[in-house]
Amino acid sequence: MSENGHIRVFLLDDHEAVRRGVNKLLSVDPAIEIVGEAATASEAVDRVPAAHPDVAVLDVRLPDGSGVEACREIRSQDRSVKCLMLTSFADDEALFDAVMAGAAGYVPKVIRGDDLITAVREVAAGHSLLDPVATAQVIERLREGGGRSEHEERMADLTGQERRFLDLIGEGLTNRQIGEHTGLAEKTVRKNVTALLAKLGMEQRTQAQAYASRLTKPVP
Repeated sequence: MSENGHIRVFLLDDHEAVRRGVNKLLSVDPAIEIVGEAATASEAVDRVPAAHPDVAVLDVRLPDGSGVEACREIRSQDRSVKCLMLTSFADDEALFDAVMAGAAGYVPKVIRGDDLITAVREVAAGHSLLDPVATAQVIERLREGGGRSEHEERMADLTGQERRFLDLIGEGLTNRQIGEHTGLAEKTVRKNVTALLAKLGMEQRTQAQAYASRLTKPVP
């Protein structure tokens, strides 16, 4: 957020009418400033660095790729940019990919104007807007669908304790609950979870939870 309290927002959507509509909806809030727009993922990746937005509102489906790919590239250049995915499709795989790309939120295009403003404000403030119910459903479906082989190389670098922690995170356990399972103090658990996320190249616990869903079975 800028020094004057304004939230700088960048818009990515391949439909000009949609961009104009989102621009108009967000501009109702005097604290929100639209600092740039793009119609393709490549344009967004090129333009975002100069625009210095606090939040990038990204369409998931694009003609030259996806908003998820743009999110991953944008955040690889500047971790301070919060990405809010906007889509008209209910896509479990896209939600998983958005989580793994470090997106802060995932909302439907049918969202009301006031709710969209709230969503932008929430992610700008550092909060996650990944709906816990929808995320839990996706994680369960991904767990049932398997997909272990593509992650074997990364998993090979984890110690036995790190694998155990990842299993427990995948089950949605809090640090205190993990401590109860492992006999470790909550402070120690927190430190180990932070180290595990860093080792996996992740920033958010939800990323590890979604990742674990493809690797683990429920912990008894």
